[in-house]
Amino acid sequence: MSTSTFDTNGSTVAVSAVGLRKSYGDKVVLDGIDLRIPTGSVFALLGPNGAGKTTAVKILSTLVSADAGTGAVHIGGHDLAADPQGVRAAIGVTGQFSAVDGLITGEENMLLMADLHHLSRSDGRRIAAELLERFDLTEAAKRPASTYSGGMKRRLDIAMTLVGSPRIIFLDEPTTGLDPRARHTMWQIIRDLVSDGVTVFLTTQYLDEADELADRIAVLNDGRIVAEGTAEELKRLIPGGHVRLRFTDPDTYRSAASTLGEASHDDEALTLQLPSDGSQRELRSILDWLDAAGVEADELTVHTPDLDDVFFALTGGTDQTEESAR
Repeated sequence: MSTSTFDTNGSTVAVSAVGLRKSYGDKVVLDGIDLRIPTGSVFALLGPNGAGKTTAVKILSTLVSADAGTGAVHIGGHDLAADPQGVRAAIGVTGQFSAVDGLITGEENMLLMADLHHLSRSDGRRIAAELLERFDLTEAAKRPASTYSGGMKRRLDIAMTLVGSPRIIFLDEPTTGLDPRARHTMWQIIRDLVSDGVTVFLTTQYLDEADELADRIAVLNDGRIVAEGTAEELKRLIPGGHVRLRFTDPDTYRSAASTLGEASHDDEALTLQLPSDGSQRELRSILDWLDAAGVEADELTVHTPDLDDVFFALTGGTDQTEESAR
């Protein structure tokens, strides 16, 4: 029996967890993390190798039991501790390593998944054909999966995950090892899933991937979530943002430089640089100052820290491996 979970704004919550903990021996891998993921969104979990990302996915997908916190975990409205079967029926999981059987064809892989979901023969064949077409694998369907490229295997892997029509999908580093074109294809697949109302829980080590796809991002380090928010919110946590003003007229540049004493100067390039968090309010105040001073810059650019800066600042280069903990 499932019960819907709602956020404070009335929207449904696909995944919620409070105080999730997991240790291997004396090594703490997850140290009481909280999650709240709205339905129909992409949530990205970032962290260095061994930070606990895969362990979190395994717990939430019922593959591994937590030491504590499972009594407060709900997936798709199902209580993880009381109704793990309900959770399994609501989710799909694509792990770091492909579940594709290379000895059989792509179509046979799909039909095997249909059998595991107890679909009738006709329904299984229909759904397999639809998904193979959706993922541009129809021409390769009769070939052994061992002949597929890395990107094709990953597409087949996700197609197999979708056979049971899950509403919540866990993608554990789905684009690792793919070339740039295959990665962008996978990004579009994820966007299409979300547009259909599917919730995606994504772990990745590609920061541009999280920046491109995620509605919200959490950074996991030493078993704890050290920051969470939108990509833009996280970028504002890190100092180093600035507004650069470039001038072509030396007199205008000197006038602006004398008025803006706190700005750093580059006399050769005729540029001034002001610290800024990149917010609209701060940018407006700079523009108001320029108007009031009668100064017109030839070029104004806003620079904010990227997710690489956020990642390194928050994780400090920690590389605690779950494997060594086990």
